[in-house]
Amino acid sequence: MKFKDYYKILGLAENADLKEIKTVYRKLAVKYHPDKNPEPGAEEKFKEVAEAYEVLKDKGRRAEYDKMRRYGSGSSDGFDVPPDWQSSSGNNQYQSNENDDFSDFFNSFFADRTKSKRHSRAHSEDLFKGQDFEMELPVFLEESLSGVTKPIEYHVPASTNGQLTKIKKSLNVKVPKGVKDNERIRLKGQGAPGSNHKLSGDLYLIIRLVPHPLFDVQGSNLLLNVPLTPWEAALGIKIEIPTLDGKVKLNIPANCQSGQKLRVKGKGLNSKSGQGDLITVIKIVIPPSTTLETKQLWQQLAEVEKYNPRTEWS
Repeated sequence: MKFKDYYKILGLAENADLKEIKTVYRKLAVKYHPDKNPEPGAEEKFKEVAEAYEVLKDKGRRAEYDKMRRYGSGSSDGFDVPPDWQSSSGNNQYQSNENDDFSDFFNSFFADRTKSKRHSRAHSEDLFKGQDFEMELPVFLEESLSGVTKPIEYHVPASTNGQLTKIKKSLNVKVPKGVKDNERIRLKGQGAPGSNHKLSGDLYLIIRLVPHPLFDVQGSNLLLNVPLTPWEAALGIKIEIPTLDGKVKLNIPANCQSGQKLRVKGKGLNSKSGQGDLITVIKIVIPPSTTLETKQLWQQLAEVEKYNPRTEWS
């Protein structure tokens, strides 16, 4: 089994914080998403990036992985899980099935192997219907606005003349508008075939909203940081801002403060209760450099304004 260095996959340092991890994942997810990138190998790269993010975004998984990384960082294809290894994070969510999108390395450490064995035993004894399967389905925020039909491919085990084989299945799945992250979609009878004329199992699609480079999700609302120069914040300005379905005008009042929120109705995500809103968050940004002329202007402003934002400290 090949050791996976998730930090290298994302191009991150070992001490990267969650914000850095999230930002890098957003960029790579958009770059390699198979719906956007038709280049050979893009889909595999997307899965690899998603796997790395799944581990490093979670505090418990990351701590366990860091320990294992010290154990196996010098290994290559011959890496093995230590015989006494047992995940202690308590949040395993994946079955170690052959059709998993994630690698054997991930499943060896973080999959719920007890659940997997239970499913395998039930299958071998022919006591139940065909095995149910879960797989993740990445969906862009833009796609969740109006719904989308997405092609998927996966493999399920089947028994032919007493021999265990794998069947490749291809489906076009209609993803309804307004789907949420972690939402489950059940496709009845699309799991493994049953034995002795029993019912086939079901396929459960777990919706994963791909992080957007500009918008954060808060329920059915979207959050957008709006950077302003100090003079734009002081004087007020009318600017164009992006939304998921085009640009709109936003009037920013004079003397707005950093962190102040302005709401744009109906430009969020769909939900059962209606359309969410786009919430813009003002972020005042100082120019990265100062010339002699601008420094003098800032000094003149300081002398004229005589404003002290720290009076409450007195």
